[in-house]
Amino acid sequence: MPNVIGESRQTAVLLIGYGNPGRQDDGLGPALAAAVERLKLPGVTVDADYQLTVEDAAAAARYDVAIFADADTAGPGPFYLRAVEPDATLSFSTHSVSPAAVMGLARDLFGARTRGFVLGIRGYVFNEFEESLSEKALGNLAAAVRFIESALRSGVFEETPGGTEKPSVTVAAPVSEE
Repeated sequence: MPNVIGESRQTAVLLIGYGNPGRQDDGLGPALAAAVERLKLPGVTVDADYQLTVEDAAAAARYDVAIFADADTAGPGPFYLRAVEPDATLSFSTHSVSPAAVMGLARDLFGARTRGFVLGIRGYVFNEFEESLSEKALGNLAAAVRFIESALRSGVFEETPGGTEKPSVTVAAPVSEE
């Protein structure tokens, strides 16, 4: 039975879709962000960019939950959701950072207790310069949108198989101590 952590107030969520729409399926993250933006869900802020940056840590720190949506070249289809453990280790370049680094910076610099998740959407075609998604990726995107819409409406985020070595856990944002 999954472990469930919930709360009574509305969960504030930041969803960042990232990737390059000009490289076919690499645009899955921004495409998911656009689809979620059209839903106009209360408590959900949506952003899209080519890559994550250190500035995203300041944004993530203001929310209960941060979801990083990106194309995945080899993960399980159609998508997976996994928790992100904060890690403030930065790579050589601070122009592009991992979701774990964003969450680590949010924790270390801003004292954030934001829960982080990666939503990896399986893509297949990345080597062409074209602003379109492959047919299989479009199907995966539709499944990911249905899944994340349900999670956003309920405020409960359940990890899916294949995205992590950890057992599945159902979690929602931490209870605020206001």
